[in-house]
Amino acid sequence: DMNLNQVTLPTRDLARAIPFYQTLGLELIVHAEPRYARFLCPNGQSTCSLHLVDELPTGDGVHVYFECENLDQEVARLQEAGMKFSLLPTDQPWLWREAHLQDPDGNYLILFWAGENRLNPPWRLPPPAH
Repeated sequence: DMNLNQVTLPTRDLARAIPFYQTLGLELIVHAEPRYARFLCPNGQSTCSLHLVDELPTGDGVHVYFECENLDQEVARLQEAGMKFSLLPTDQPWLWREAHLQDPDGNYLILFWAGENRLNPPWRLPPPAH
């Protein structure tokens, strides 16, 4: 069995990035200065980490999705904390409600709620035949 455990994002400034992810609501569980920090998501066992890099990747980069049942309230809380969103909660054609922002290093983050449509959209492929 396989399960996605962790996503590691690049940062140029660990001291600036850590408070951002704590404000998002992630719990700092490892702080190995000056190069690494790891956070536990508040719901479940997945983790997200930051690794110090000399240069950030260019181009579109990775998009990290954080599932959030009370999306609208959470976005309002984060706006009050000073976070800027490029897209406020919006119902998407793929049946997810999403809000978009970037962390201090420009990594793309999507806060979303999809409910049943996260794993079982109407267009889900049938299970493989054995």
